[in-house]
Amino acid sequence: MIRLGGFICQVMVLFFTVSLFGACEKGEEEEPGTFKLVKYDPVPVSKTNGTQTWAHMMPWYVSKEFSSNGSWGMHWTMSTMNPEKTDEDGKREIASHFYPLTGPYASNDPDIIEYQLLLMKYSGIDGVLIDWYGSTGFNDYKTNRDNSEAIINALDKVGMKFAIVYEDRTIQEVVEKDASTTRIDAAIDDMLYIEENYFNRSSYIHINGEPLLLVFGPVEFHEASEWEEIFSVLYSDPCFLVLNGKSHEAAPVSSGEYIWVDEGSLDYKYGNMSNFDVFIGGAYPGFLDFYEEGGWGDGYFTIDHEQGETFRETLQKAKSAGVDYLQLITWNDYGEGTMIEPTEEFGFNLLEYVQGFTGVTYTSSELENIYELYKLRKNSSSENKKYLDQAFYYFVSLQTQKAVSLIDSLQIN
Repeated sequence: MIRLGGFICQVMVLFFTVSLFGACEKGEEEEPGTFKLVKYDPVPVSKTNGTQTWAHMMPWYVSKEFSSNGSWGMHWTMSTMNPEKTDEDGKREIASHFYPLTGPYASNDPDIIEYQLLLMKYSGIDGVLIDWYGSTGFNDYKTNRDNSEAIINALDKVGMKFAIVYEDRTIQEVVEKDASTTRIDAAIDDMLYIEENYFNRSSYIHINGEPLLLVFGPVEFHEASEWEEIFSVLYSDPCFLVLNGKSHEAAPVSSGEYIWVDEGSLDYKYGNMSNFDVFIGGAYPGFLDFYEEGGWGDGYFTIDHEQGETFRETLQKAKSAGVDYLQLITWNDYGEGTMIEPTEEFGFNLLEYVQGFTGVTYTSSELENIYELYKLRKNSSSENKKYLDQAFYYFVSLQTQKAVSLIDSLQIN
């Protein structure tokens, strides 16, 4: 730990060796004592569990700082909360029973994206399944799409994958606001957008050579013939999965099902997994929605978090079932209380359970250092940015000790 006054001297000494070594790797020459950022390619983490593990991610959070109109987004406010109000500890009033360790944030904040993806990487999470509201500009759909693409554009640097979870419930809103389109045509437009903008990316998840596509439902289209018509415009047939228990609404166009959080028996669901060509298991920490308090309805059911024990148990059920694919439900749905990213209530404990499931060698120590990097992003002067960028590239290339040493050197007492 050093004070800012000693920053330049100590950091320059640290980076003379680092920069020179990086330059030699690239065949470049530098003047002695200068720092040059070395951008390393991402290196995959080693895991003892071969299950492909993905986090379901909500891209819909908007903070005042990152909004177009200077307002907080509705997923922090619902109808009753005001994040401008703070308590004696400085915590903002948000529509959740839980509080993110970073405080409420914007999903398109580059610092948040870096923080979230690094936490996932060091927990052994292979990618994200992004909740996607379509290609139109109605309601907050465009904001969600823009935020999704900010996340997607950062994945290659970290070495992670993604796929889309399509919300076909948005179709009714689209046809109500655009009389020139039909239900099927609106969905076709969404599929064409997905194919043209996502399926062709190297970071897109494929199963058996087909791009993975989940639907949260279906809610709007309940006949296989409808899905067949919707997909008829695509060059590649997707590996299409529906919610557990919904195959009768899409088969044989669908390839299988995925688990979601509800009050049903996980043992029963895993007992039927062999009925499908592709099956994605699910693990969740609990369920405690804020809808009634937030003025968004009566709320649903409750699944007790049991101080993290529920998550540990649902992860164990997935492991015992031997699933090839697992969805963590969810990374950050604060409105339903299913988030596994660090919160004031759980700290890094839930991600430690993920680390245990995936079999990485990392612990909460690395996660805490990633959090320190995030705090430095928010609190350091602009002149430190290049050093923080270097710490990021150390993390993605698994040069963890170098990243930690650099972060420690940048701390301000």
